[in-house]
Amino acid sequence: MNGRFDIYASPDSLSLASAEFVAALLVEAVKLRGRATIALSGGSTPRSVYMVWGSEPLRSMIPWKDIHVFWGDERCVPRESPESNFRMVKEALLDRVLLPGSNVHRIEAEKNPEAAARAYEKDIRAVLQSEGIPRFDVVLLGLGEDGHTASLFPDTTALQEQKGLVTDVFVNKLNAYRITMTLPLINNAHHVVFIVSGRNKAGILSEVFQGNAAGYPAQLVHPVAGDLVWLVDRDAVSQLKAMSQQ
Repeated sequence: MNGRFDIYASPDSLSLASAEFVAALLVEAVKLRGRATIALSGGSTPRSVYMVWGSEPLRSMIPWKDIHVFWGDERCVPRESPESNFRMVKEALLDRVLLPGSNVHRIEAEKNPEAAARAYEKDIRAVLQSEGIPRFDVVLLGLGEDGHTASLFPDTTALQEQKGLVTDVFVNKLNAYRITMTLPLINNAHHVVFIVSGRNKAGILSEVFQGNAAGYPAQLVHPVAGDLVWLVDRDAVSQLKAMSQQ
C-alpha cells in the first residue's frame, strides 16, 4: 500500500498532529474552493482529534462556517444512543464550535437502513453536486482489528458495491445493520487519512501492510486521484519490522 506514513511517539502526539494536519487540509480546501467537505470517522482515536479541534487554538483557526461535516459510517441506532457516531462527534466537537446546523449532515440511521442509505446518498449529491462520483476534500478512516474500515467489513456485500455512494450492510458477527460510504466514494476523495492508535491494532496493521493476502477491506482503499495518508502511533507499528525502527 502506497502513501504517506507518519509515526508519532504517543497517542497524545498523534491526536495533536492529526488534528493540525487535517485542519490545514480543510483551510486549504476553503481557500481553493470556497468551502471544505469532510467525512468523519467514529472511534476513540478520532474522538481525541475532534476534542483538539474543539479547543484553542484550532477552534478559532478553522473556518467552520465554510465546512460541511458528514459521517463515513453509522450504526443503526437512535442519535441519542451511546453507540452513535453522531452523538460522539456532537459531544466532542459540534457542541463546542460555531458550525452552522445546515452544514451538519447526519446519517438518519434510526430509519429503515436501506431508506437511510438512499437518503444519505441524496444528501451527499445535493451538497457536492457532481455528475459522476462526488469528491470529498477529506475522508477520515480508522482501522478495526479485523481489517474493516468505515463499516466495510470482511466478507460483506458492501465491498462489492460499485454504483452506490452509500449502502446499508448487515454485519453477521455483530448481528446488526450499519450504513457506510462505499469504496468508490471513499477512493474518489482528495485526501484519505487513516488514524490508527494502540498496541491492539499492531497485529492488523502489520497484516495490512506485510501480509501476503489482500483480503482486508482497508487494503482496498486506493484513492484514484488523491492522497493516502496513514498517521499512527508507535504502539500501532510495534509489529511492523521496518517502520517500527523509524
